[in-house]
This record gives sequence, structure tokens and C-alpha cells, in this order.
Amino acid sequence: MATRLTVNHSTRYRYRRPVRFNEHRMMFRPRDSHDVRLLDTRLAISPAARVRWYHDVFGNSITIASFDQAADELRFESTIVVERFGLIYPEFMIERHARTVPFVYSTEEMTDLGRTVERHYADRKRRVDDWARGFLSDGGQTETEALLVEMTRAINRDFTYQERFEPGIRSPVETLAAGAGSCRDLALLMMEAARSLGLAARFVSGYLHDPPVEGGGDAMVGAGTTHAWAQVYLPGAGWVEFDPTNGLVGGTNLIRVAVARDPSQAIPLQGSYVGAADDFLDMTIDVTVTAEDVV
Repeated sequence: MATRLTVNHSTRYRYRRPVRFNEHRMMFRPRDSHDVRLLDTRLAISPAARVRWYHDVFGNSITIASFDQAADELRFESTIVVERFGLIYPEFMIERHARTVPFVYSTEEMTDLGRTVERHYADRKRRVDDWARGFLSDGGQTETEALLVEMTRAINRDFTYQERFEPGIRSPVETLAAGAGSCRDLALLMMEAARSLGLAARFVSGYLHDPPVEGGGDAMVGAGTTHAWAQVYLPGAGWVEFDPTNGLVGGTNLIRVAVARDPSQAIPLQGSYVGAADDFLDMTIDVTVTAEDVV
């Protein structure tokens, strides 16, 4: 049974006086797939903007807004309606050779996986490596699925979630040292830990449906704004979703919008203005996700 999810995403910037706006880049529109079907999408921007679309190197849908009018407030209102067919903690159909780690991707897979297998962040003292190896069985091979599920749950259990709106991301070493991070920090830690074990991983930006908001289900964190999690490529199962912030594996609660090799490539909304630094007053983000079952 599918779940129909409606996402309303509002972002507002306020300024001390009217300023002019440079181009703004958005990643709000999901791609149709066998597990996410896009039913409707609407976008309203104030002040009025010229809008164009393109697909980036990963196939994500990118929206570019260009402005002529100065204003003391800039608003983006995005609404999407999707049907989600994800499974809650599925049993992965992993090919036999990849059911335990370590394993080797085929030559054909490695050609396309490319840098998603490589480490991206400095770890001179190998702290991420040591943390990831803690999930390996002593003296033998470890089941791939069990390892990734336990890693996801361990981050959820042992790290403190911190909501952060400032630009940038903590390195995995910094997240380990702090024992805390935003959803994007925790996703990146899991990605680099998986990569340290030879697994391909990538970053996902999207939304989270939090059932308690509608009176049911287990409480989650990361709702009310954009959300981030990780995918790991497993031969036979493909790109499998892991949300370490909430300890979710392949959950129906995740609405995937964009995927990328690195978090810097999947920022939901970015842009700049022409004016003094102290012209900027504040930014507010409001995201609501509502659900209904579809027979």
C-alpha cells in the first residue's frame, strides 16, 4: 500500500531595507521512481522571478530563479505531492558475494560508482576508520546488512541531534569528537564510515514525515525543515536508504528529493543578495508533511 504525502515548504528571508537578489538555486522537485511517484508540484516566489530548470550531473531537478525587483523580503513557497512505496526495514536482496564484508564491487559497478567509494574528508588519526571497524565481527566476516543496520542505530542511539541552520557541515572527525550533529552531519559520518569499509555511499536531501504530528507513530527528529540521510550501494539491492538521525532503514517516512556525492552538492536552497552585510535580519523555514493512505 502506498502512502500519499503532501509537503509544504516555506522559506522567508527578511532584510533591514530593500536589497537586490542574485540568482537563487533550488532543489525542491523529486524525481519519479518505482518508490516515489510525483503527483503534483507548485512553486511560488515573491518578489516575482524568472524561472528555468535543468538536470545536474546526478540527474537532480534544479530550479534557478532570477530577479529584477528589489525587496525587503524574499519568499519561496514549494508544495509537492508524492506517493511513497518505501518499505520499513526491508530484507535486502543482496547478491551472494556482497552479503558479507569485505567484498569487491564488479568492474562494471566500480566504473560508475567512481568517487562514491572514496573518502572525501581528512582523517589523519584514522578515527572514523577505528569507529567503523568497531562494527566488524572479531576474526571473521560480518554480514553486510547487519553491519549497516547496527551502524545506523548506533548513531541514532549514541549521538545527540542538533538543529543547525548556519551554512556548512561538520567533518566526520568533528562529529565524532562532539558526539552530536545535525542530520546532514550524522549522514556524512555514516557515509565516510561506510566508505572506510569499501562501500559506496552518497548523500540524500529531502523531507521527513513525522507521524506523531498527526497523532500516531514513534517520535522522530529532523521534521519541520529539510532533512538529510545516506544511501549505500549494495549489489542486488541497489542504493539503500539509511537515516542515522532517526535509526531508519529504507523507511516510508523519507521523501527523497536530491542525491549527490557530497553534501555541498545537495543544498535545498542557496543564493545571495546585493547589499550591506547587516541588511540581513533573519531567515525562517517551515516544512509540514501530511500523509494519507492510498489503497
